[in-house]
Amino acid sequence: MNFADAIRTIPDYPKKGIMFRDITTLLGNARAFRAAVDALVQPYAGVKIDKVAGIEARGFILGGAVAHQLSVGFVPVRKKGKLPYTVIGEDYDLEYGKDRVEIHSDAVKKGESVIVVDDLIATGGTAFAAIKLLERAGAKVVGCAFVIDLPDLGGADKIRALGKEVITLVSFGGH
Repeated sequence: MNFADAIRTIPDYPKKGIMFRDITTLLGNARAFRAAVDALVQPYAGVKIDKVAGIEARGFILGGAVAHQLSVGFVPVRKKGKLPYTVIGEDYDLEYGKDRVEIHSDAVKKGESVIVVDDLIATGGTAFAAIKLLERAGAKVVGCAFVIDLPDLGGADKIRALGKEVITLVSFGGH
């Protein structure tokens, strides 16, 4: 399947010069959604995975489906202040300022093998923070899976530099 055909591109969103890659069209297409989840799961067939960590918000949709296919638990990686129980967090830099991702303090157990899932890897800041957070909590991040790579922004290479396998289904040049 050509996943690029199932993804809508919206020019100048959220600001002029940005080509926004909208996966809601892929999610709404049953064949494309199923094929994408299967393609994200396939590299982990036969690999011991204990949990899937999905990054807010589209990573929840994809990560939940991947966790279901792998018959493992799901860990939501949320923005600051969204989780109701005791949390641990990791700060990361934005273009202007900082942000923070958090997980529940009991979301992973020491030594659990986890894959990180999100819809898109751009600069890699959020995924990098999620990996650091999960590892600080005791997990072993065995890979990261994204539907879309924006290679010009260098995020996948940043994650690979941590020694993590990165799986992407489609690449788009530019921003």
